[in-house]
Amino acid sequence: MTSRTTIPPLLDPYLSLPDETSLIVLTSVLGASTNWLVLRFLHSLLKSSPSSLPPSSPRIITPDGPNGGQQQKTSIILLSFLRDFPFWRETASRLGVDLEAHTRRGSFTFIDGLSNLFSSPSGSSTPTPTPSSSSSSPPGGKYTLSTPTITELSKTLHKAVDDLRCRSGGAEPKIVLVIDQLDLLLASTSTSTSSTSFPEGNTSQALRDMLLDLREKTHTTILTLSADDPLLNAQTTTLEKDHAAFVLSLAHEARMLMSLRLLDTGTAKDVSGVLRITNGGDDVVPVEEREYLYHVGGDGGVRVFERGQ
Repeated sequence: MTSRTTIPPLLDPYLSLPDETSLIVLTSVLGASTNWLVLRFLHSLLKSSPSSLPPSSPRIITPDGPNGGQQQKTSIILLSFLRDFPFWRETASRLGVDLEAHTRRGSFTFIDGLSNLFSSPSGSSTPTPTPSSSSSSPPGGKYTLSTPTITELSKTLHKAVDDLRCRSGGAEPKIVLVIDQLDLLLASTSTSTSSTSFPEGNTSQALRDMLLDLREKTHTTILTLSADDPLLNAQTTTLEKDHAAFVLSLAHEARMLMSLRLLDTGTAKDVSGVLRITNGGDDVVPVEEREYLYHVGGDGGVRVFERGQ
């Protein structure tokens, strides 16, 4: 088995399904993207779901659980503002994860926040039905955001959660909400550029309120955010102040922070960057804090290692 089809052993303890209502924040900087880390989360969570296991695979029995003694299925909603579905489908396939198959099984939903967010004249979020053997099956599996407002974003996410429960096949799934670069929406609808998109007030606070509401309906939320120094430390413009308030407040609410950055000493041929894992403000269940180096290969494989190795 090649390195690109496995999770780096040092990361394995951090990628398993966390406790209920947990918030995990992944931060990146220019040149150190979180793409590969999100893909490892998808791999870990979907591969461990009962719907992904062959019939002969052992299953964890939970006699007191709500699904009749069987391990609850883990389902994922991925909303991406910077990357479309073909990107995630192709890169996930390199890890042995078939997102199309998981969509058909009702364990994966994709929301496209890139393609039509600022170009569609319809001004609505349109669900795209997945192929189904029954016309009575609820639509779902793929959605497209078509307007950058908090109302439409919230409505689409809540509909995706409800549809995912309907498509799960009867058992109540543990839904993991993954939002890739939600801060893009913050930047594009900041009060400095569009004061009418969020008439109810501060954009940062409105997004945090929306997330809090969604966290009550899902098992876990994973966010990727930009943490470049000019965005967090300059704070001279309205956008910079909103961004800093948004990222820092979510860091205080998070159970775990996984931060990617470049090497302080510059670039290296065999090191792509530094991964730092720390506790967030919600440290009721503390994680072991570590700092690793990582290297992303041209084939999509990732090596994570300690300094000196």
